[in-house]
Amino acid sequence: MSVGGAVASVSMTTSSTAAGGTTQLSGDRIVVWSPDYLDYRWGPTHPMNPTRLDLTMALSRSLGLLEGVETVRPSPADDTDLLRIHTASYVDAVKRAGSAPEGAAPPADAPHGLGTEDNPIFPRMHEASATLAGGTLAAAREIASGRARRAVSIGGGMHHAMADWAAGFCVYNDAAIAISWLLDHGYDRIAYIDVDAHHGDGVQHAFLGDPRVLTISLHQHPATLWPNTGWSSEVGAGPAEGTAINLPVLPGTVDALWLRAFHAVVPGAVAAFRPQILISQCGADSHREDPLADLSLTVDGQRASYLAMRDLADRYCEGRWLAVGGGGYGLVRVVPRAWTHLIAAALDREIDPSTPIPADWSDRVGALAPGVELPTGMGEDSDVSYMPWDGPGGTPETGIASLDRALTRIDSAIIATRRAAFPLLGLDPEDPRD
Repeated sequence: MSVGGAVASVSMTTSSTAAGGTTQLSGDRIVVWSPDYLDYRWGPTHPMNPTRLDLTMALSRSLGLLEGVETVRPSPADDTDLLRIHTASYVDAVKRAGSAPEGAAPPADAPHGLGTEDNPIFPRMHEASATLAGGTLAAAREIASGRARRAVSIGGGMHHAMADWAAGFCVYNDAAIAISWLLDHGYDRIAYIDVDAHHGDGVQHAFLGDPRVLTISLHQHPATLWPNTGWSSEVGAGPAEGTAINLPVLPGTVDALWLRAFHAVVPGAVAAFRPQILISQCGADSHREDPLADLSLTVDGQRASYLAMRDLADRYCEGRWLAVGGGGYGLVRVVPRAWTHLIAAALDREIDPSTPIPADWSDRVGALAPGVELPTGMGEDSDVSYMPWDGPGGTPETGIASLDRALTRIDSAIIATRRAAFPLLGLDPEDPRD
């Protein structure tokens, strides 16, 4: 079946999986997926609903995107790997909480952020959370073994979880766990790029003093959105100064301005760091319809960011790219399209944004979500071109006052981030060529 015009033929090779046994891989590009991801369910009214994952995989299949591609089904992360990032007391607390009767109060001796409005207790919480972590870890193992160059696991991206605290709908920090594992298995320069609307605080915190890990987060300004961290002045600690880069942007930032900021900061930092592997957290809550954030990207702009990160991995990491999901609360209209584009980017089966939504997917979703206006195409007809940043004071005159103000604001964010972090990477913050 054609996707956006054509699907390249895929050679099939046999490879052992992290869970044991064998699976068929699409060349050196894999999708990590388990139906058990859908068990990560906080409750019927909670905004993080795993339906978004199910609808993404259904849309990908309806478009023919996964034809010839067998998925790697992961095992849950075991305690040894969870303890790379999390404390034993926290893991024990998650296990106890998840084994309690549904609706029971959290154990009084070990709250650890559990049992709150954001992080209510649900049955088998530990098992479901460990499965998401196991998915990202399986993707890392496939890449480290050489069996894959690219791997995507949309169930991952739980970037707010701290060592001993659940936060922001996140229990176990799968990306941090995978990074820690990679550091112990031959990698000593890892770049993590987070494009979720919320700051990637948990991953940054885990490696704040580790010069082997570059964390870059583009997010809504911390003065306007939880977790209220990720200021441009946050650059890392001790020997790792310069390896935490934060680019906060104001509410209402649209595709062209967001992409201007991304390209003004991210490629230069990645080029200077020269990572061996790139890990992307691809939260879709930067979309203009997301109910929990205030940015104004479209699915087209999000797709452009995925392609840009893939290209950076090709340029600097010999193609090694691990992509995970994250936030995103437009369960029907946004996340399935955005992450189907993410899977397509990882598989080199790009979907043209003008591609119509398959009728079978729309029929299924219409029955599940009656009354929701369904999208008709894989894009939103957004122009994702942008004016490259050309240095302080270099913004071209547009003749449109509102756009001039928006350009001035995004350029202020760009230069603040570059001046804070770029000198620590040996780069000139004023020179647009860096």
